[in-house]
Amino acid sequence: MFIPKSHTKLIYEYLFNEGVTVAKKDFNAKTHPNIEGVSNLEVIKTLKSLASRELVKEQFAWRHYYWYLTDAGILYLREYLALPAEIVPATIKTKPREIRVPHEDRAPRAAQGEKGDREAYRTEKVTEAGPGGAPVYRAGFGRGAPPPQ
Repeated sequence: MFIPKSHTKLIYEYLFNEGVTVAKKDFNAKTHPNIEGVSNLEVIKTLKSLASRELVKEQFAWRHYYWYLTDAGILYLREYLALPAEIVPATIKTKPREIRVPHEDRAPRAAQGEKGDREAYRTEKVTEAGPGGAPVYRAGFGRGAPPPQ
């Protein structure tokens, strides 16, 4: 299949920026939802080509293809697109951690020794079981043996 080099470059740029690409298994779709001007079939065939060279890892589930960029794929695309080593895919970038502020408006937590309501349901329930207290076990009942005399 002939794919214009400009379309291949658009697909490679998107893959390198995101680190992962998804395509629905719809060979008749006119355009890919995330890559403007490129058909869905071109995206599928281009990335299957990369998967055969083990530059991406291919996963298929629920009529969707998922392609994840491998380390070898990052090196290949960096060379193909002439990108510096500082630029990395979004899946590899580390996000800064959120600074968590303690909430003053919350009620303080109970100490470890105080269980409060948690112990209430663990009380002895034999006395609370219906009439007669503890259950009565009668051997042989319901198994073909006569009831005890």
